[in-house]
Amino acid sequence: MKFSKFKYTRPDYKVIKSKFIEIVDCIDTSKSYINQKIQIEELNRLRNNIQSMSTIVSIRYSLNTSDKFYIEEKEYWDEYSPMYEELNSMFYKSIVNSKYIDKIEVDYGKQFLKICDYSLKAFSSEIIPELKEENKLCSKYTKLLASAEIKFDGQIKNLSGLNSYMYSEDRKIRESASKKYYNYFEESEDEFDNLFGDLVKVRDMMAKKLGFDNFVDLGYLRMMRTEYNENMVKIFRDQIITDIVPLANSLYERQAKRLNLEKLDYIDENIEFTNGNAKPIGDVDYIFSSAKKMYKEISDETNEFFNYIIENELIDYETRANKGAGGYCTYIPDHKAPFIFANFNSTLDDIDVLTHEAGHAFQLYMSRWIETPEINFPTLDSCEIHSMSMEFITWPWMDMFFKEDSEKYKFSHLSSAIKFIPYGALVDEFQHEIYRNPDISKNKRKNIWRTLEKKYLPHRDYSTCDFLEKGGWWYKQGHIFKNPFYYIDYVLAQVCALQMWEKSRDRKSDYLSDYKKMCAVGGSKSFVEIIEIGNLNSPFEKNALSKIINSVKLYLDAVNEVCF
Repeated sequence: MKFSKFKYTRPDYKVIKSKFIEIVDCIDTSKSYINQKIQIEELNRLRNNIQSMSTIVSIRYSLNTSDKFYIEEKEYWDEYSPMYEELNSMFYKSIVNSKYIDKIEVDYGKQFLKICDYSLKAFSSEIIPELKEENKLCSKYTKLLASAEIKFDGQIKNLSGLNSYMYSEDRKIRESASKKYYNYFEESEDEFDNLFGDLVKVRDMMAKKLGFDNFVDLGYLRMMRTEYNENMVKIFRDQIITDIVPLANSLYERQAKRLNLEKLDYIDENIEFTNGNAKPIGDVDYIFSSAKKMYKEISDETNEFFNYIIENELIDYETRANKGAGGYCTYIPDHKAPFIFANFNSTLDDIDVLTHEAGHAFQLYMSRWIETPEINFPTLDSCEIHSMSMEFITWPWMDMFFKEDSEKYKFSHLSSAIKFIPYGALVDEFQHEIYRNPDISKNKRKNIWRTLEKKYLPHRDYSTCDFLEKGGWWYKQGHIFKNPFYYIDYVLAQVCALQMWEKSRDRKSDYLSDYKKMCAVGGSKSFVEIIEIGNLNSPFEKNALSKIINSVKLYLDAVNEVCF
């Protein structure tokens, strides 16, 4: 069934609640595990339907944030999703208190039990008003980004449409587009500041109602971090300062030299070469026909998966007015359907987004056998391994998209992976600072950001942009507003994906088999268990960064940029 035919019906909360309570009562009073499991599976079908309806609304709202029907439905879900979460907490209590818990562990796994436990610790009916408010504020942020209407090049552009001009080979165009882009954030500065301040306040209130000193511990629980803590993350960030920042700085220096600049300005970071970045050849139809051929050649599973995505219109890539910004992949369990949301802008980002989100979607396609909603999608630290690894797994096919620019693309792609790691750590430390000090002023928040930029990204030069110099860059980073503490997961996953890149270059390595095995377990395993299945080393191991960085450095040092 094509996505446009997916039926949406708003659930009747009162009816759902009555049915939910009835099934939970049956779970609690089951006289045998067989009977209890039947009831668990019946409840999973009900919960999957609720999740499907919510996800369909979320997708259709992000496809057109001005659609009146889906605006109203999004408002419904913002209001009611915490109440559905309250129902889920009843189910979790039944699971953790079950006299058959050992058998539940055998059938559903330890990770499922940990998620139930963490979910209970992270929720109380007392915080439902705050959860509703958090949802509304996040929707407001999405709308604020999507509503940008910026006059440029004789047309009205949204932020995604303007972004492509910031990759122009013409420095004057880059400068003009960048100024227009950040002017939008500066003109809406109070709105972004107040919105974020309200989010911090409501999250801090939730944490304190649940008995935490601040939102940091609650944030970790919500991310389902079952095997590492704040201190381990701090040690990991410190390793990044030691092992990654120097290499990233050297890459920025090489970039400035290639561009014949004494020092990179903020408007220059997006452009790698004087003759422009690698550009995908052909139009969108060509890109997708090439992708179809690529996924056919990679494996039978990827071939089946990609045909399914295309045939059922489970990807939307066109940039248009009122469409939400960015890209994501989500899952509609009733249809066992991944959905990819993207904003193509005719740059190499289109290929990165395609392969990245396809990595998520392939994992979901491979783990469709999992009916329990908590463990179909892995925790976010794990799921980003699948997406970032797919970016590197597809390297041998990049000549289909870039022709003579394929090596140029690979150099930029690997360089960007290294450059990203300090930025990801910056976002993470910024959030720790903010949520440990929730009452600081909006100017202090920006000062903290700028101070951390100088620590992790010392090359950044904002001498021509007062707004960024005072610390406004983070307004555009949606995760900071909508997904607190998510961003370090990208960094952890990047380290794992770089190991997959290294393995893929070894002809004796069975890396593709390892990758498919990681995808197939979905979220039924923890982060550490998943990287073990993939025969990867933990990013928390001593010298984990230095080991992989040596391989990356050897590759990058061997590249003769003059050839590009």
